[in-house]
Parts: sequence; structure tokens; C-alpha cells
Amino acid sequence: MIGINWLRTAARRLLTVFAAAVLVLGLAGCGSGNPELSKSSNKSAEAPTQVQSISEVSPPEAIQQLRQTLEIYQPQVSILEPKPDEVLQDTDISVRLQVKDLPIFKDTNLDLGPHLQVFLDNQPHKAVYDTSQPLEISDLEPGTHTLRVFASRPWEESFKNDGAYAQTTFHIFTKTQDNNPDRTLPQLTYNQPQDTYGAEPIMLDFYLTNAPLHLVAQENSQDEILDWKIRATVNGQSFAIDQWQPIYLKGFKPGKNWVQLELIDERENLVKNAFNNTVRLINYQPQGQDTLSKLVRGELTAAESRGIVDRTYQAPKPKPTPTPEPKPTPALETPIVNPSPAVPETPVTKPSQERKVAPEVKTIQVTEPKPTATPEPETPKIVEEIQVTEPKPTATPEPETPKVVEENQVTEPKPTETPEPETPKIVEEIQVT
Repeated sequence: MIGINWLRTAARRLLTVFAAAVLVLGLAGCGSGNPELSKSSNKSAEAPTQVQSISEVSPPEAIQQLRQTLEIYQPQVSILEPKPDEVLQDTDISVRLQVKDLPIFKDTNLDLGPHLQVFLDNQPHKAVYDTSQPLEISDLEPGTHTLRVFASRPWEESFKNDGAYAQTTFHIFTKTQDNNPDRTLPQLTYNQPQDTYGAEPIMLDFYLTNAPLHLVAQENSQDEILDWKIRATVNGQSFAIDQWQPIYLKGFKPGKNWVQLELIDERENLVKNAFNNTVRLINYQPQGQDTLSKLVRGELTAAESRGIVDRTYQAPKPKPTPTPEPKPTPALETPIVNPSPAVPETPVTKPSQERKVAPEVKTIQVTEPKPTATPEPETPKIVEEIQVTEPKPTATPEPETPKVVEENQVTEPKPTETPEPETPKIVEEIQVT
């Protein structure tokens, strides 16, 4: 019995010690975990502000419509010179390219069109719109260099069909390890954004080579085929892309912005190969007036800009005829001038007043006729160059004062009752004796 009790007591003590140890470890674990959670919570607290700054949106409507026109093409791109693994003895080279099943050109009015994007090493691309002439590249550093070329749509989106991409590695004087990607490993080519943009959203685009299909990589988690994704970072905000297609982003700040693209595996490790980690600096200046900015803002429709995807399409050129619309404005001004006829009416009255004043000509002096022995004669009305009819006698002996009227018919004076009135003589200067 003593042995059994001792065993029970010992077992209880061991259980008590074990429980206490578990409790201490649990508390210690909780205490040590809190700082980590606070750190992660701080990071997550900062993330929403960043997420709000950069967000994905739908592609511009005009670009979606224009893109359909180019779906019929499957461009095939080749690098004719330099040859693969060729060693050149000059720092200046001529690059000869070839593209089939895609007409490349630049619309003279809109300054855009299908073209080839040419990358030397990991430098920003150069656009080629004419393959009949070689692309001259000067002042190359000695060592190994790689050219990458793919077909591009007018708004810089890469064609992703089989054969749309070509790559060659060559050497200046000698071979080096720089700019020498492994063709058997997955490889990333950073395409967009780069240079300057005048409107949002801004396209993010890349080209992948030797990357496994997601279905193949995810089929067996125990094999050596690792799945891939792109880690994009814009001004410090990171997000993952697992689809090989362009996306459109908004939330860029005016001025300088930086964009980084990394090719990583399913364990979020960087896939080691040349060019798989690339950073570009872009300049965002809102209200740009270039063709791409107007397309993105919707100021140019697909019909107005179809010339950038179809060399023969020229219908929108006559459409700028709406410019004559301002012509009706002069027509509206003419009715406003119509009140001007009212002004001529006042000048008409002025001359009439002058004519009324004209009859008051003082140069005409009329002397009253001297009375004769006969009863006083009546003085007739005097008018220039107007014949006066003889007055008829009236009953009143008193004469009336003549009235002066210009260019008016003279009314006959009332006759007086005198038996025989004497007719006055009328001569020039109108002097009566």
C-alpha cells in the first residue's frame, strides 16, 4: 500500500510539474509571439494605404476595340544579324531583323503603329517600324551581349503567340558572363511601363520564355517543376501576377515613379537567370497630348484612330470637317448688326431740318410796295421762280403780309373790296415799285 501511495503521489507531482511547465511554455510562446504579430499587423496596417494608391482597372475602351483588329495576325520574328554566339571585332554593330505575318508601320498622323521592340541586354527597348533598314547600335562594351526582340501592338503591348519572340547572344571581342542568360531556364523580359506617360491607367506588360504552364507545374507538387508568378512592385507596393497578360494600373503620382518586375517560383524565390529582376523609372505627367494619352482618356475613339492598326484605313481623316461648325457664329453676328438701319433714319431727318432752315434765306429781301392814290394795294406772296396768279379783290381794304415758302405752291390771297386792284410787278431780286 505504501508503494502504491508513493507512486500515486509521485505521479501527481509529475503531472503538476508537467502542467506548470506547459503553462509556462505557453505563456512564453504567447509573449514571444505578440511582438511578431504586432510587426505583421503594422505591415498589414500600412498595406491598405498602399493598396488604395495603386489599383488594377479595365483596359481603355478604344484600345480593347482596336486590339480586335490585330487578332488575325500571328507575327513570326527573326534576328538575321548578328548570328548566335558570333564574336564581332567592332564596338558598332548592324542589327537586321525580319517579321512575317504582321505589317509594321507608323501612322503619319497619329505617330503610332505595329512595330518591333528591340532590347539590348537589359536596357529599355527601341521601337523599329521598318525592317528594310538595319538598326545601328554604337559604342558597345567589350564582352557578351544579348538581343531580345518581339512584335508589339501600337500601344506597346507584346504579341504572345509562338514565334513572336526572338533572342540571340553575341560577343564583342571576347566572351564574358554578363548579359548571358541560360536559354534552358525561365526568363523574364520587362516590357512596360517605361519612359513618359500622359494619362492613366498605365499598362504593365512583360514577356516570358521557358516558363512552364501552370497546369503542368501544379500537376505534381513532388516533382522538380516549380510554378511561377511575377512579383510587381510600384513605388514600394508589391503584388503578385500569375497570368501572362497585360494589366492596367492607376494611382501613379505625378512625376517620377519606379516599377520593378521579378520572376519568382511558387516558394517566392527569385528564379535565377539574367534579366529576371528588372527596375524601370517612369515619368507620369497628367494631361499629355500624345495619341496614346488621348486614347487612354477616351478623347480619341477607335474609329478616329483605326489608322494605327490598319495601314489602308483613312476614313477618319475627312471627319475633322466638324471644324467648319464655327462658321455659323459669324451668321449669328449679322442679325445683331440689323439694328444699324435705325441709324440711317436719323440722318434722314437731319437733312429735312436743314431744308426747313434753308427757306429762311436772308439773302431775299422783300420791299413793301409804296401806296398809290388808289386804295392801298395788297402785297402778293413772293417765291423764287414761282409764277404768281393775279389776286382776286376781296372785301377788306387792308393788305396782308406775304408769306415766304420754299418750293411750295402759293395760296391765292384773299381779295379786298377795292374796285380796281393794281397788279404788282415781279422781277428778279424781287423788288416791287
